[in-house]
Amino acid sequence: MAFALVGLRLADITILKGRVSGSHVAAIVAPSHHRADIVDRNGELLARDLPVHDVYARPHAFWDKAQAAHDLAAVTHTSEKRLKRIFTHYNHDNAYVLIARKVTPDTQDKVMQLGLPGLDFVQSTKRYYPKGRAAVQVLGQTDPDGNGVSGLEYGLNAKLNDAKPGAQVKLSLDMRVQYAVAREVEAAREQYNARAAGGIVMNVDTGEIIAMVSLPDGITGNRELGNADPRRNRMTQDVYELGSVFKIFAFALALEDHTIRLDEEFPIGKGFKIGKYTIHDAERMPAEMTAKEILAESSNAGTAQIALRSGATRQREFLGELGLLRAPQAEIPETAAPLTPRHWGDIETATIGFGHGLSVSPLAFATAAAMVVNGGRRINPTFLKQSHDARGAQIIAPDVSVTMRNLLRYVVTDGTGKKADVPGYDVGGKTGSAEKPGRGGYIAHKLLTSFCAIFPSSDPRYLVFVMLDEPHGRVPVLSLAGHTAAPLAGKVIARIAPMLGMPTTAAVLNRAEEKS
Repeated sequence: MAFALVGLRLADITILKGRVSGSHVAAIVAPSHHRADIVDRNGELLARDLPVHDVYARPHAFWDKAQAAHDLAAVTHTSEKRLKRIFTHYNHDNAYVLIARKVTPDTQDKVMQLGLPGLDFVQSTKRYYPKGRAAVQVLGQTDPDGNGVSGLEYGLNAKLNDAKPGAQVKLSLDMRVQYAVAREVEAAREQYNARAAGGIVMNVDTGEIIAMVSLPDGITGNRELGNADPRRNRMTQDVYELGSVFKIFAFALALEDHTIRLDEEFPIGKGFKIGKYTIHDAERMPAEMTAKEILAESSNAGTAQIALRSGATRQREFLGELGLLRAPQAEIPETAAPLTPRHWGDIETATIGFGHGLSVSPLAFATAAAMVVNGGRRINPTFLKQSHDARGAQIIAPDVSVTMRNLLRYVVTDGTGKKADVPGYDVGGKTGSAEKPGRGGYIAHKLLTSFCAIFPSSDPRYLVFVMLDEPHGRVPVLSLAGHTAAPLAGKVIARIAPMLGMPTTAAVLNRAEEKS
């Protein structure tokens, strides 16, 4: 009789378990969709579905439910209290309950070694990111059901879901460049004890994002959340008054509309009075400066005068054409809209000219700056690899674009951007040191510093934008962008230019001599 009872019990467990009601069968059917791999532009694997299993059990099959709950909780790292509650109160003889989702093969072996009856393993998948924390905010994450919930995992959900086995989505990112930028940005953040930092590398002809870094990223281990939210991407989600890097647009507009000559002199020394306000410079300036010197030495008083020549209506129209008055359109969903002034009059025109009064995301700024130097043509930022030049309609005249490249080179050779120069690569660029707004006005010496670099300046291919939030120099003047963000940009370019196959000026000249 004992053997007969055991036999019946085994038959109940192994044969009759197939008589599960339809609803419970549906609960343990393996997912049918396959999610495509994500790779960088060189084919480096960034995300892939790996086969795992969900563990189900029939509590009715356990001889000792309390012991089964204890053993299963120990090997699957789930709550023993929850399992005991489920096993005790679940009365459906043929019903399966979920024990643990997406267990690894090692955990599956441990479960099987328990020798418990009534277990079932249902094939599932787990999204795996072999590069760990690299580009975490850009890539994003998936939910337990394999659907994207942030970053490109969400923005490219349609491309990634229900793909054929072996399918790949190729990004514009170059992980060699990504690692280099991340390392330099993190080193600068630590050196200057900054609250946060970030960087973008963009191809100015295609709009491709080659690298994007936002730190701190709150990641510990393989994409586990630390104290910060790893999904927060300061380069796309946050907006800032970026300060003097915005002077690029004031000068581009003035040259486009022929409202200035580069050798024209402007009164500077005592500041520029507008209404009841006087615009001063962070550092002492000469009594008069040419337009070219105003950009090189980053004079707010001079740039305000230049911006006012364009006027509010034209300034707003021009910034709109550059995409700075709307959220950037890209595959990543977390893009922030700018903060624009309610009233756009003379004072706002003057301050926006030197980067205060209009807050934009770093991605929006980088895209607009790329249009200024790429021949003056429209591009859209993209995280997907492009196979051709993607420049569109003309925004500014080609000769204005060439003049702006030369001016940005002059800023690096003779102005505030000297520490960004990299021998052999003809770097051009612009510093930005913006006082951060607070209650009752701007806070002195609480800065957001940035540098926008292009290389080579004669025919730019790449733009590098770096940013430091509240850097601390040994004295306040050493916290300005020329001493913090500019050297960071130079270090980034020195590391990534060889990776990107960019020849030095000397190599180009030698090649030309050999041909001649």
